This record gives sequence, C-alpha cells and structure tokens, in this order.
Amino acid sequence: MYIKICKCKECATTSNVLLDRVIAVLDKNESSEERFVKSLKDDYIVRVKTISYIVDAKPEVEYDIDELQKIAFLMSVDKIHFIDETGTIYSGSILKYFGYSFDSGAHMAFFKQILNNYELTLCQDVTPNMAEAKEMMYAITWNESKTHRVQVGITPKRLLKELKQNQISNVVSNMPVYKGMEIYVVNSKTKIIEGATDKNKIGKKIRTSNKNYQYITRKHGNYNVSVSISESMFSQNNIVAILIVGIYLTLASCLLVLMLSRVLKEKYEKEKYMCTSNTEWAYISLDLNGLKQTNDLLGPSARDEPICAASNCMKFAFAPYGKIYRIGVDEFAVWIQYSVSNLDSILQGFDATIHEWHGKHLNSISVSYGVVKSSEQDFDSVQEISKFADERMYQNKKDYYTMSCNDRRR
Repeated sequence: MYIKICKCKECATTSNVLLDRVIAVLDKNESSEERFVKSLKDDYIVRVKTISYIVDAKPEVEYDIDELQKIAFLMSVDKIHFIDETGTIYSGSILKYFGYSFDSGAHMAFFKQILNNYELTLCQDVTPNMAEAKEMMYAITWNESKTHRVQVGITPKRLLKELKQNQISNVVSNMPVYKGMEIYVVNSKTKIIEGATDKNKIGKKIRTSNKNYQYITRKHGNYNVSVSISESMFSQNNIVAILIVGIYLTLASCLLVLMLSRVLKEKYEKEKYMCTSNTEWAYISLDLNGLKQTNDLLGPSARDEPICAASNCMKFAFAPYGKIYRIGVDEFAVWIQYSVSNLDSILQGFDATIHEWHGKHLNSISVSYGVVKSSEQDFDSVQEISKFADERMYQNKKDYYTMSCNDRRR
C-alpha cells in the first residue's frame, strides 16, 4: 500500500529496497524472539519440576526460607512459591509474598487454569509482577503427590537484553540511510511512530502531508513501514546527474579527439605509404548517374535502390582486389591493390555487373567513374590522386549525359 508515489525513479527504487530491508529485519527479529522465548520457557519448566522433585524428596525444606533461598540460588531462579488448593502462596523463599493469591493481579490470575487441572504445567510470558512491577517470567507445576503447586519466578535477563536490542526503536535507529531519507515504523492503529532513524520522532504521530517530503509506505502486520524522501534530495540527484553527464561528455570529447588524432595520423601514414611506396595501385572515383531524376520522379524510397545496387556491384567486382569506400550519398572510391595489371578486365567485369542489374523500381542503373594508376606519375598526396580521378569521372559523366541527351546531372 503506497501513500504517495515518489517522482524520482532512482529514489523510489532505493526506498523499496529500504522497505524490504526493514521488513526482513522485523520478520527475522520476531522469529528469533519467538524461538528464544520458547527455549526459555522449556528451560524454566524443567527448573520448576526439578525444585518440586527436590522438595518432595526433602519435605522439611518446604517451610525453611533459608534452605529454599539456597535451592533458588543453585537453580538460578529469583524466587520460589508454594501455592495451596485455593491458589494462595503459603510458603516460599521470600516472606513478603506470603498471602498473595491468583486473585492478586493479572500476572497471578493467568495461573487459575491450573487449579483443577493436575496435569497442567505452565510458563508465563514476560510480565510485570504486582509487588514491584518488575519484568518477570513465572513457571508453575504440581508436585508429585498433587498436594500443592510449586511456582518459580525468574528475571529473564538475557531475554530482556535481546528484546531491548530487537526493539523496533533500536533496530530502525541503527539502519543506515542516505542523507535526505528517513525510515519510520508506525503502529497502524495508533499512528504512533515506534521506530525511526531519527530517534527524536519516536513516540510522535507520523505526518504524511508535509509538502517538503514524499513518502512510500508499505503495510506489514500491525505496522506501516515508511520511507520519507526530502525534496532537496531530488535537487541533489539532479545536480549529481548533471555533473555525471558533464563528466561523461568531457571524457567522451577527450576520447573523440584522441581517436580522431589517431585516425588522422593513421590516414596520413597510409597516404604516405601509398604515394611513396613502390607498390602498384589504382584509384577509382565513382558516382551514380541520374540519382536526382530518380528521386524527383519516384521519391526518396526509390533513391535507395540504385545506391544499394551500385554498392553491391562494386563489392562483387572490386572487393577481391582492394578496398571500397562510400564517401558521399552517391559517391564511392575504390583502391585497387592487387592484380592492378588486370585492371581493364576488372573494370569490364564491373561494367557487365552494372549492365545486368534490374531492380524493383528501376530497370537499370548507370555509374560514371574515373581511374588513376600509380604508374602514371609521382603523386604527392591522396588529395592529388583523388582530384585527378574526380576530373576523369566528371568527364565520363559529361559524356554519359551527352550521349543520353539528358543534361539533368546527378
């Protein structure tokens, strides 16, 4: 059950994690407490039965306060009571309790059920006794001959210590939270805060109408477990997010500059190698014919068809002999590094592939190209090579349009 949904996704996720953690700890403490109480009750019942057996074996100590105090010390109990058939204490290790009965208070009334049940043995939960309001646990049993009842009272120090440690107020106050967040465990009936990371708020009523906070609340048993998040935390999160993005962009920019410098250096080395080495090569500049006309007549979707077709034809004809680059929308460049002596045959194969192509929107495509070979002269740069090849490609394109009587270029 949610009182108010958090606007910040990250904060909501963190809040739900905190809620899960609190509820898990509460469940664990409750389970641990139940097991511990049961083990103590079993132990105290064994002690009261042992004392009953000792007194039955040595009847003279039944009214001997000093001897009963020694037995109480040996059995690690605080007090021993002997109770008659009416439910009244008639003897024991402490004189001042003589005369108290099952009608003397709530903690004594619990044992009335044993009056007529000779098989019953009981151990009470931690309860304040009537005389001093001291936290005690009492266990009671019949003696062997069923003539009286033996009761022991014990201060469960270990249990009380553990209960104190496991109190909701202590459990929650020790939980770590982010700045701007708080945890509350609230009694669902009274709306009183029983546990909080801010101890000053314990015992007060929770307020979920504070505009400066947002709350995520989950009901668990008799409690509402809540996480509050201050509006300032959203601002902090936004600032942190901006800083993270800024740092990321800065690092990305630096990395991009570094990569670009490496690419340029690598490109320069390649250009230098190609222009100065004795390796034979050929450079081809290619451009599709009539692409603008195709776009005007059939639309952008049809324009992609001849581009893809030309690219595939180039891969088929040139890929075994070198590298293919797309340098513009309809512009390509090819470096032939192998079998340059067979360049004429390679180009004939490319021309045949282009000629044989037929598509969905177009029945044919045309590509103009210009070729430059390393054997022609010494070149100073790739730019110079590209310029020569482009000039020849444009001359080839001019011839194409002249022959087709079509002046609509590109």
